[in-house]
Amino acid sequence: MKQFIVFVRKEFRHIFRDKRTMLILLVMPIIMIILIGFAITTEVKDSRVVILDHSKDEVTTRIQEHIRNNRYFTIVADVHSEKEIQQMFLENNADLAVIFSHNFSDEMRHSGKASIQLLADGSEPNQAAVRTGYMQQILAGYLQDYIQQERSHAQMAQASMSSFTPSFQIIPVTKMLYNPQSRSEYNFVPGVIGLILLLICAMMTSIAIVKEKEMGTMEILLASPLPPIVIVVAKLVPYFVISCMNLATILLLSVFLLNIPIAGSVMGFIAISLLYILVSLLLGLFISNCVSSQLAAMLLSLLLIVPTVYLSGLAFPIESMPEALQHASAIIPARWYVEVARKLMIQGVEMKYVMHETAVLALMAVVLLGVSWKLFKVRL
Repeated sequence: MKQFIVFVRKEFRHIFRDKRTMLILLVMPIIMIILIGFAITTEVKDSRVVILDHSKDEVTTRIQEHIRNNRYFTIVADVHSEKEIQQMFLENNADLAVIFSHNFSDEMRHSGKASIQLLADGSEPNQAAVRTGYMQQILAGYLQDYIQQERSHAQMAQASMSSFTPSFQIIPVTKMLYNPQSRSEYNFVPGVIGLILLLICAMMTSIAIVKEKEMGTMEILLASPLPPIVIVVAKLVPYFVISCMNLATILLLSVFLLNIPIAGSVMGFIAISLLYILVSLLLGLFISNCVSSQLAAMLLSLLLIVPTVYLSGLAFPIESMPEALQHASAIIPARWYVEVARKLMIQGVEMKYVMHETAVLALMAVVLLGVSWKLFKVRL
């Protein structure tokens, strides 16, 4: 028993000796519970709505008031053509469009039926379904108010309440842009690509460099005539090539097995994917400079999975998160890559509409390279 206690104490000392590993083990549960508590939600708050009102009558005006008073929606524009709606979707300035038919009020009063077209961004089918569902609830609520109003008018006209049975319908016609069949693969494949590339690149690079340090071979390599930058680049190149092979495999499986087309520029998407791979490799280099053991490098790399899944928009809408987490998500490389992947693969936008995300990834690459190289030189 005494020997058993001695071994237990030894193991505790071994664990506590590596402060970075202890920090990871203690911080990871805290981060996970915070993210799960605040980031996970099926609600879609502050969804941006565009209105195209062909009728511009009293009924459509009241429906718009109902939309404005709903906490889930914010009317961002009142446009005059469907072309303007398409442009706002392309520029990522709208989540849902509501199109009122011509003579909406007259159709309601004369035929008892009127149609409203709902256009949603189908590149995120789960969120689009929730948004259109909320909007249909708003329309149903207004219809009840409208029926009550008509009953009141009939009562004032001395009509019998029992004989008055109004039959009115607002028929919402839903259309999913970019994803007519509402296939969930359109939402998850771009995110999974970003997650796989980030995890493989960051983990493999950080573990490989830390392994060299643990074995003492890094000092031997640095003693060679080659400049240190050449040695570091040589360590990164094999993982860059392997990641490119993984990217090609994933894209081929996505297109030919899952039938997910690349609607936009294929070469543009590949170029930005290569930039994202570079960012992920540099993140692995940064991790290798922050830890001293392979275990710590692996744990810290795995720790990236949590914010990547919860804060990249892969599983939950960023706009529905608390404002602090929305700002925090800006430092997650996968967030920007997932947006690019959805726009180019699913929406088929032109390259000019992904320049902002590309610039952010390029800035991340420069910052990570500068910080990692400075830390590497300090450790020499």
